[in-house]
Amino acid sequence: MASRGRRGGASAREDEPRRDERAEQQAPAPQGPVLPPPPSVDYGVFMQGLVQAMQTQAHTQAALQAQLEAQERADVWWASLLRTRFEDGAINVAWDEFVRLFRATFVPEHMQDRMEQEFLSLAQGSMTVLEYEARFSELSKYAPHIVADERRKTKKFMMGLKPSLRTRLVAFDHRTLDEALSAACRQEGEMEQYLEEKKASQKRPSVTFQRQDKKKAVYPAQQRPVAVSGSQVPSVRSPGVKKECPHCGKTHGGTECWMIAGKCLKCGSSDHKIRDCPRLQ
Repeated sequence: MASRGRRGGASAREDEPRRDERAEQQAPAPQGPVLPPPPSVDYGVFMQGLVQAMQTQAHTQAALQAQLEAQERADVWWASLLRTRFEDGAINVAWDEFVRLFRATFVPEHMQDRMEQEFLSLAQGSMTVLEYEARFSELSKYAPHIVADERRKTKKFMMGLKPSLRTRLVAFDHRTLDEALSAACRQEGEMEQYLEEKKASQKRPSVTFQRQDKKKAVYPAQQRPVAVSGSQVPSVRSPGVKKECPHCGKTHGGTECWMIAGKCLKCGSSDHKIRDCPRLQ
């Protein structure tokens, strides 16, 4: 009997996890926030982006490959030149000599001439002073006969500046490129600040003019009378002109009509009529 009790208790304990598992399976799933469905994929746009990414990667790989090939070619050239001309490094190689030999091999002469001409005609244009100086320094190595002299190089730099900057710097006669560059940057900053202040000051009156225009639109000014020719003047008598009398038909003026008063219509006398007027005799 004791063994049966122990078996019954053990089986009951074994059934408890199973009941818990069944309860978890039958329990409703927890209700969380309902997420919207993912947006539909535009496969045309997706493929276009994929193609662009592949092209960019191909261009990058091609550029790296070209760079590696150029570097390998330069290494082979330098190893050969070092062995044949400089006795495997026994002879010291000056930097200027190396640059001359390198350009003669990798930069064709016609390309050097074109870059030199670009340097001679270089102007600031729409570039900032720092951008102009960077391009100036990049091209200056193709014109060593000019940049070898610091004074000539500085003068060439200043002559390529914008006229508004050049006229402010010429009078100072800067002798080094660093001095000219520093002065040009300062002048450029001052001019930009002046133009910004001028632009801001011009905006204020424009608002006033707009308000005046609105007032004119709401309250239009009275138009002046237009002069007309004599043929267009209406038949309105001026106050100084005598009116025609409705009784006698004369323009005698005044308030008394001689006909109504029984006077002579010629001289206005009360002693006789117009037919006996001595002025008519």
